[in-house]
Amino acid sequence: MTQALRNFADPRRRAARPKQRIFEFKSDIPLSWRITLGVAVWVIFFSIWQLAAWSGVMPAILLPGPGKVLTALYTLFVDNGFLGDVLISVFRVMLSFALACAVAVPLGILMGAFKVVEAFFSPFVSAWRYLPAPSFIPLLLMWFGAGNTQKLALLFIGVIWFLITLIADHTKAVSKDLINTSVTLGGSRWQVLRSVVVPAALPNIVIAMRQMLAVSWTYLVIAEITAADAGIGAMMMRAKRFLHVDQIMAGILVIGVLGLIFDYLLRALHRRAFQYLDEYS
Repeated sequence: MTQALRNFADPRRRAARPKQRIFEFKSDIPLSWRITLGVAVWVIFFSIWQLAAWSGVMPAILLPGPGKVLTALYTLFVDNGFLGDVLISVFRVMLSFALACAVAVPLGILMGAFKVVEAFFSPFVSAWRYLPAPSFIPLLLMWFGAGNTQKLALLFIGVIWFLITLIADHTKAVSKDLINTSVTLGGSRWQVLRSVVVPAALPNIVIAMRQMLAVSWTYLVIAEITAADAGIGAMMMRAKRFLHVDQIMAGILVIGVLGLIFDYLLRALHRRAFQYLDEYS
């Protein structure tokens, strides 16, 4: 205790202690800071929204406040069976994304690992990447009708080409020394691919999947506003006909919350599956 008091009293010792600065490159911050800052940004957002509603910049019917939107959200779930629409939308996003991953993950890995595969597929994938998915809606309607298949196809097209490219790039980033060492030790191409390339690229592949799942949610409303009778987008279009802006904003809020939940789940999966990474040590 006496030594501690001496250290505290000595200005040179106090000056030697490092100070924790708010802005520091790649420096972790306390959990309390994370929670406080995360809550603060939402408080600021809803405060600005409420002030905008009170200011009369737009008519109240076009810009309802947060309270009215939350009330509309409660009514949708309790009285209008909105939970069924939400589950249908979640099913569409998850199924279409699973199908896209089933194609993009193996193809992207092969493109990143073998130049001959990349030379064959890259011109095709790169061309499709620049075609906007909504432009296919007329064709998809003619091919599949206005049912569920058309919506799944649009969500599939919206993410697969970018997902292939991201996975191929992450696979190409695997250290060549690891591959050469494995080949030198007698590993076959299949063994090196399965035991070295895939495990080394997998953490970044999961990150790419997380990024593209967010894109899939952004295409959801586009897929569901066209001749849809169920889903979050269909509810929003019904609300538009009767000028229920509060319900439209409630639908947007639900999509944001769902996206946040699935993003958190993928982050948790990444953290648990790859605990050996330095960023989680």
